[in-house]
Parts: sequence; C-alpha cells; structure tokens
Amino acid sequence: MSHNLMFQMSFLLQPSFSAGDFSLIVLAAVLVTIAARQLFRTRVMIWQIMVAGAVVVLLAGSISPAEALGAINVDVMLFLFGMFVVGVALEESGYLASFSYRLLRRARNVDQLVIAILFGAGFLSALLMNDTLAIVGTPLLIHIARKYEVSARLLLLSLAFGVTIGSVASPIGNPQNLLIAVGGGVPNPFVTFFRYLALPTAINLLLAYGVLRLLCGGEFGRQTLNHIQETVVDPDLALLSKLSLVVVMVLIAFKIVSVSLGFPSPLGLTEIALFSALPILLCSPRRLELVRKVDWRTLAFFASMFVLMESVWNSGHLQAAMNGSGFEATSIPVILATSAIASQLVSNVPFVALYLPLLSTLDSSVEAMMALAAGSTIAGNLTIIGAASNVIIVQNGEKRGTAITFTDFMKVGIPLTAANLLVYWIFLSLL
Repeated sequence: MSHNLMFQMSFLLQPSFSAGDFSLIVLAAVLVTIAARQLFRTRVMIWQIMVAGAVVVLLAGSISPAEALGAINVDVMLFLFGMFVVGVALEESGYLASFSYRLLRRARNVDQLVIAILFGAGFLSALLMNDTLAIVGTPLLIHIARKYEVSARLLLLSLAFGVTIGSVASPIGNPQNLLIAVGGGVPNPFVTFFRYLALPTAINLLLAYGVLRLLCGGEFGRQTLNHIQETVVDPDLALLSKLSLVVVMVLIAFKIVSVSLGFPSPLGLTEIALFSALPILLCSPRRLELVRKVDWRTLAFFASMFVLMESVWNSGHLQAAMNGSGFEATSIPVILATSAIASQLVSNVPFVALYLPLLSTLDSSVEAMMALAAGSTIAGNLTIIGAASNVIIVQNGEKRGTAITFTDFMKVGIPLTAANLLVYWIFLSLL
C-alpha cells in the first residue's frame, strides 16, 4: 500500500467529532438496529447487535481496553451466571413444569392467568430481585403457553412488566433500590419503601393488566384452562434444584433481617447467587451439561452493554444535560421524568449513582429518594433495554422460539410507563 493511499485513508478515518459524540452515535445505531431487525426480517440477534456496538467503540478508541474491562460489572455477571445455573436445573429436572401446576392451578382463563403472573411476579420480585424472577420465570411461562395453547408473547410481557413494577416497592427488589437504601441514608429502608411505594405499586400492577387487556386483547382468548399435574423427569436434579431455591430464600431472608436491623450484610447478591448454585455444581453429575446450557448469549449481551454504556457515560453528555437543564433537581416530577429518560441511555444503576450524590448534597426529602427509586426502576417498562430483566426475558424467549420485538414492547410500554409515573407522582406528592 502506497504512503499516499495510506494518508488518504487515515484522513478519511479521522473523526470530525469527539469520541463521546461517536459513542452516542453508536448507541443510537444499536438501538435503531434492535428496533428494526424484525421489520426487515433479519436473523441478527439482539446480543450480536450489542456485541458489535461494543467492538466498534473499542476499535474506534472511544473507550480503552482497560476501561472496557473495568466497565464490566463482575458482580452482575456472576449473579446472572449463578441464577442461570439454578434456572437451567429447575427446567431440565422437570420441577419447574411440575411446580407450575401448584402455582397457577386456580387460574381458570387467560385473564386470571395474566393477573396471577403480574401480581405473583410482582410480589416475588420484591423479595428475590427482579432478575431472578426473569431467569426462572421465562422458561416456566413458555412451557405454560405451549401447554395451554395461549400466547407466549402475552405471558412474557406480563412477566416483564410484573417484575419491574413489583421490584419498586422493596429496597432489595433491584440493584438501584439497594444503592438508594444504603447510599441515600433512607431510614428503616423496608418500612420506608413499603410505606411510600407499596400502594401505588399495587395500583400500577392493576394498570399493567388494564393496558395489556386494551392493547393485546386479541391474545387473551376465551378458552378455559384445564390444569394437569406434570411429573418430575429427573428427581435427583429436582432435589438439588429445590435445595438451591431454599438456599436463595434463606440467604435473602438473612439479608433482609440484617438490613432491617441496620447491620451491613456480609453477603452481596453475587454471593447469594453463587452459594445457591453450589449444590448443583458440586453434586449433580450433569453439571457440565447444565453449564453448557446456561444462556451465555445473554451474558455476552450484558458484558457488551457495560462497555458501550461506559463509553457513553465517559462522554459526559448526560451529566452536562442534567446539570444544564435548569430544572429543580429535587422536584419529584423532574426526578421521575429524568430517571425514565436517562435510564434508556445508560443503565439505571450508574444513573442512580450519579443522581444520588446530587440529591444528598441538596438535602432532599425521603419523597425525593423514593421518586428516584420509582423512576429509575419504572424506566424498565419503556423499552427492552430499560431493564436487565427485560433483556433476560426477551433473549430467553427468543432462544425458545418466542420473539418480542422492540416495537411490540414499546407499544405497551410507552402508555404503561406514562401511567405508572403519573401514579407515583400523585402518591409521592400527597405524602
């Protein structure tokens, strides 16, 4: 290659904009591609698009390899791995299918089934964390959909909205709530979250049913559900799976008690997930098979997302927009709206990590802290990438033959998010 040609190419490759600008362009391209992939009937997966985005910003120098490695949240990756192992074991043993009978046998039609999913997932996500419910619940609901010949898409949307809304009302429902509870100096976190957020959260779960019934009415059908008990196919693995679930619940209960009493818990969510997976990894002769069946594509998605979002975060554009907005930072409607929008550009955890010190320095009220928790969490109902649980559900669903497009999700998510934010605004303003 001649020096002249090399010079011309280097000139063409010189960006006329900053690295931060380039990161935003790549993020926009990733979001547009994810949204449009079903429209053009491409076989490109969501995780492949996100991996490509991360590779592009790395090659362009928008983020260094060292920064990229540091951006990957190891705790989140290990938590997901541990819970994926438990989820795969529950599914492969047949225990998940068997348990579904006891869980949902009272539902006589699709309406009752959707309500049971919304409130069941909502309640459990407040205790077990929304990502855990997404991992375990996705294969369960796809199995139920096939068993009763109902819309798997409808059930997965119910699960996605249920775990997001339900997790708002607990300091351990999601990572950003835990960060607010600990870093925001919230007094008696479990009592405070319940007092301010439990009732509007219950109302929002009802609203989720109403919006789904209105916009997805054709998928509800009129058939009666005839429940049949299913047998466990691998009793030994089922026993280990149940033991893992017991470990999860015991460790989370210990964490709840520790936080409630004001003692720092020695166990983080990562340790809880890994300890829960140990009975399976140590005792099951099928351990290698189960590890191979872990949803590694979703893990690749998250690793790539951390890299891309870090490059956007490092651009400083979001921080500058927040500082120069001219709005009252402690105002409840401003917090709710900013949280919902900004959490689509970067994940809700780093957003909360930025906004929380701002509220603390301004000596904001408990209501403002609860608005930050509600807004950053309910942002997950807006788009697929708004919450990690959404990504887990969509990726796992697609892996099992059920696709939820970006537009499918937003068609329900936009009006539901608007209604959810309005409910929290009203309640937090009245208290």
